[in-house]
Amino acid sequence: MEHDRRWGLAVVKGRSMTPTLRPGDRLLVRYGAEVAAGALVLARFADGTLAVKRAARPATTPSGRPGWFLLSDNPDEGVDSRHRGPVGAEDVVAVVRLRLWSRPGRVG
Repeated sequence: MEHDRRWGLAVVKGRSMTPTLRPGDRLLVRYGAEVAAGALVLARFADGTLAVKRAARPATTPSGRPGWFLLSDNPDEGVDSRHRGPVGAEDVVAVVRLRLWSRPGRVG
């Protein structure tokens, strides 16, 4: 899916990104933005789940495609690349730019 650098919203569910993000936080995301190590991203796992994770480092998927190793900020909660392996670059669909609510401000 090709994006035209649109803006969108995401809502945090679960505690995998605490303390950076809390359940219910509303995020402004930029589709098609360039991903950098350390950025918070919205990614689609192989089962179709959309999740906000931290792009830890570039990685290669088991099929040899370029991708990202994604981590939770709270390693005791949620699922990330430690459990599912790297996510293909095409499945990192957006970069988080701002937290709009409940604590407005920059994240990442």
